[in-house]
Amino acid sequence: MKIEVFENSVELGASAGAFVASLLRKKIAEKGFANIILATGTSQFQTLNQLTSEQDIDWSVVTMFHLDEYIGISEMHAASFRKYLRERFLSKVPQLKDAHLINGENDPGLEIARISELIQSRPIDIALVGIGENGHLAFNDPPADFETESPYLVVNLDDACRRQQMGEGWFESLSDVPQQAISMSIRQIMKSEYIVCSVPDERKATAVKDSLENGVSNLFPASILQQHANCTFFLDKHSATLLSNSAVIR
Repeated sequence: MKIEVFENSVELGASAGAFVASLLRKKIAEKGFANIILATGTSQFQTLNQLTSEQDIDWSVVTMFHLDEYIGISEMHAASFRKYLRERFLSKVPQLKDAHLINGENDPGLEIARISELIQSRPIDIALVGIGENGHLAFNDPPADFETESPYLVVNLDDACRRQQMGEGWFESLSDVPQQAISMSIRQIMKSEYIVCSVPDERKATAVKDSLENGVSNLFPASILQQHANCTFFLDKHSATLLSNSAVIR
């Protein structure tokens, strides 16, 4: 586990995106293709902006998997993560080999079976993730399931998670926020060769401290990342403010 701390979210995203690009070039050079997982939400804005602006990446050999999606949300809804990825990533790299998005409007059981089969045959090189205000990883809210081997699962969203989604402006009221989602499981995320975790903003400071300085516990789902050999945290000085041994700000 490695921690990088930056002055602000723009510098964080520029560094994280450039780092992901370097890993992609490396994996493509080694084996001729790469498989990645992309997260969504406000924490990924700057990282994806940088990644899609990087040069000399052969996107035609890259396959993308989707981290999570609300159940029952239309792709036209402002909060749809499919919509987010189409606008902020896929439209900017149209030559991508393949993109496997989660359709939250399909029968959840059938959709989980479909996308789980796809990801099981394509080992993941790089996963881009964030941490929720409640410490969740993907939509695995506390207490998260650390044991399931299913690549994807239906999860119940707790009130803290739902309030975060409303607070970020994706929904007009708490009652509008879905109560369930399809999420990539903790164990599937941890199977990625590299994990890049981008976490800007002071409202994430408690979750960052809990995830990095407490013992590994499903009450702090992102704390599991402490056990990953190649996980790099990209923080800004605001999200890192509560760390007792913060890295030097770049």
